[in-house]
Amino acid sequence: MMDVSNSWVRTLRRYIVLILASNLLWEILQLPLYTIWQEGQPSEITFAIFHCTLGDVLIATACIVAALAIFGDTSWPQTRFCPVLLTATVFGVAYTLYSEWVNVHIREAWAYTRLMPTLPLLNAGISPILQWLILPPLCLLLSARGRHAFKRPCHADEERK
Repeated sequence: MMDVSNSWVRTLRRYIVLILASNLLWEILQLPLYTIWQEGQPSEITFAIFHCTLGDVLIATACIVAALAIFGDTSWPQTRFCPVLLTATVFGVAYTLYSEWVNVHIREAWAYTRLMPTLPLLNAGISPILQWLILPPLCLLLSARGRHAFKRPCHADEERK
């Protein structure tokens, strides 16, 4: 039997490590979609990669903690896994839409190249939106793998009733 009192701590630790590694890779791979790739000096590009990756980790951590505060319980991730996963994902996507809009169109802190596909109306880059639709759920599923991540995790609560 799994020690429920510590499983959420292990899951959260794994999640943060995976979110760090996956976002670092994503930030590197999506660089050609931003003008810094063409216009920036190597030191600026390196700084941007690490700055954005650390920001991603902080955002992902804040989103999962907020989702846990709303929907988690003492036996998470064995129970309430899906509501936490969905809420953290929605929070991450919502923040990203806001951040892309503010930083690209208002502050002009960064810019897209013509290679970046954008969402109509919002003109937000699709790559950062996909980043938050794919990485946090995948990392959370992998983090909770010890109990039920690949055994219909969003139906685990229903099966216990």
